[in-house]
Amino acid sequence: MNQIRRDWVSKTSAGVILGFSLAIGLAGLFAWLSPGGLATPNKFQLVMWLVAPIWLTTLSLCFFFSSGMRAWLWLGGVNLMAYAGLFACGLFLR
Repeated sequence: MNQIRRDWVSKTSAGVILGFSLAIGLAGLFAWLSPGGLATPNKFQLVMWLVAPIWLTTLSLCFFFSSGMRAWLWLGGVNLMAYAGLFACGLFLR
């Protein structure tokens, strides 16, 4: 039988920490880029409810990485892209 891999803690921590920040970033991008922008009334409720499914999806998919280091690097890179997009939205869509 296959042994349990020892890097499940690093994969889980990557999914929890970076997955949450990715969910916040992607929800923010949705708020900026969906029709009406940030001025749409009551959009905050939908954006708030988007965080949990994105976070849990990221957390569950992080176990497909071959190592914990790859999970941290890939999720870190995707986080950088998401927050760069948020920064760009803040600059150009005001």
